[in-house]
Amino acid sequence: MTLVVTGPDGAVLGQAEPFESAVPWWQEVGDFGRGVQVLRLLHADRPAPPGGHVTYLAQVTESFEGALHPYGESLRTHPKRAPYAEVGGPAASIAWATAVVPGTTAHQQRTWNLSAIWRLDDADGHPVAWLKQVPSFFRHEPYALRMVAAVAPHLVPELIADGEHGRMLLAHAPGEDRYGAGPELCARIAEAFHPLQAHFAADPTPLAGIPDARLAVEPFARVAEPHFATVPGLADLVEALPERLKAIAECGLPDTLVHGDLHPGNVRTDDTGRLTIMDWGDCTYGNPALDILRLTDGRTGGSAPHDETLAAWADRWKQTVPGCDPLRAAELMRPVAPLRSALIYATFLDNIEPSEWPYHAADVPERLAAAVRSIRGLSGE
Repeated sequence: MTLVVTGPDGAVLGQAEPFESAVPWWQEVGDFGRGVQVLRLLHADRPAPPGGHVTYLAQVTESFEGALHPYGESLRTHPKRAPYAEVGGPAASIAWATAVVPGTTAHQQRTWNLSAIWRLDDADGHPVAWLKQVPSFFRHEPYALRMVAAVAPHLVPELIADGEHGRMLLAHAPGEDRYGAGPELCARIAEAFHPLQAHFAADPTPLAGIPDARLAVEPFARVAEPHFATVPGLADLVEALPERLKAIAECGLPDTLVHGDLHPGNVRTDDTGRLTIMDWGDCTYGNPALDILRLTDGRTGGSAPHDETLAAWADRWKQTVPGCDPLRAAELMRPVAPLRSALIYATFLDNIEPSEWPYHAADVPERLAAAVRSIRGLSGE
């Protein structure tokens, strides 16, 4: 990767020598040097992550340690740029956070068009809190954390404070993120999450404060239509959507709180066995089958080891809403889930500046193609 470096006053100092990152994921920007705050992606030599050669704009709070070469390109403003990606943005956010939690030092972990994250350590180097800042289309996340904490405080990180420009300060949740965890943990997550969804199915009034994603044809059709010529079978899938959504509604599964990205990597566990569900920016008011499909299928279709988790999920809903047919709803939702993902990625693209489109541009057609593949899989083709 290459850093284009600006000084404390925002003036471009030059371009640093390329160096190798420890991880291939573009949004992970920790440990790039003392006093370095990465602002945003400028260029990438491939159309999508991970890997490749990427160039970032970074700001230093003191002199830069390393050689700098002239950088000839101009840096332009953009109306869709997040505040934390602007010159001076990280410094302002860190000042806000360390005023709330004095005696801490901020270490940048991640920045991209969906969030910027810093870890706040105490004087002994122990994590105390996390500063997270999100763009305007995720501004409901602090509200969602408070809403969930009022019902199930053990399931979410403690929200210490939230502020302007999408800033929030979260208490450190001990443990580790469980990327790659197997069916046993997924079953625990589903079991722990059900009472929360059952609560908001019975009383959805607070859900007015988060995005409404109850099923409707128009949003899916709008995102899919530009790809009809390049994704065979997509037009037929969209044409049949009214009938499919009607059949889903007839299954009787109530709309409720949907996490939106419920996979083990967004769950932390510690030695006590506590589950902490992270990253609530994608939460919506919608069909709960979306969460169980994400939890048990990921992005690859059906998975036999998760059959018991899916069956247990269905049994819980049958007890909560007698007469509903959760398994049929989940099967009917299989093509809708990737359509929903395509819609989310398209929304990201609509709300971010073009230099950051490579993060998501390939995801829209890929998810639309996955929706068609799921239809063919269900029909046995």
